Amino acid sequence: MSKAFTKENDTLPEDDEDEGASAMPAGVKNYMTPAGHARLKAEFEQLWKIERPKLVETIAWAASNGDRSENGDYIYGKKRLREVDRRIRYLTKRLDNAVVVDPVAREETDQVFFGATVTVADDLGSEATYTIVGIDEAEPSQNRISWVSPMARALLKAREGDVVSLMTPAGKRELEILEVRYEEIA
Repeated sequence: MSKAFTKENDTLPEDDEDEGASAMPAGVKNYMTPAGHARLKAEFEQLWKIERPKLVETIAWAASNGDRSENGDYIYGKKRLREVDRRIRYLTKRLDNAVVVDPVAREETDQVFFGATVTVADDLGSEATYTIVGIDEAEPSQNRISWVSPMARALLKAREGDVVSLMTPAGKRELEILEVRYEEIA
């Protein structure tokens, strides 16, 4: 059967728009900590030097087996290769535009900037500690918040002892900044 009469579902978006949660706002620099930059670089190296060559080898082997229309190795391999290539393009853009900021190198200050680890107390007295990191490094479960998040925006440029306001879905919250420190982020 001719390839013209077969249907492959190859309709993956070619742009990087669907990376969704980590899309950069227009005109914003891509700040990262050294650890976050190293993680993205390691992922890029893994995909480019290890996973992609193995996929190409598998696809070439599967293509040599003949009929490609019902060849699962070939069809899956091509799909996975597109996914890997898309992620490589995305990582390349993010790494090319990265501005690495080392919080440890910052001079001593009690003011909140990128890379700060901030301990706050809410109006009910409960304390929480957040680290302000790059968009690609944000992990809310570990209290690592993106520097463009509403919480970080409320905290940025404030000092120890300041009270900042934060709008949440539940309403306005007041947060008192108890401590600001700059330490190595793992």
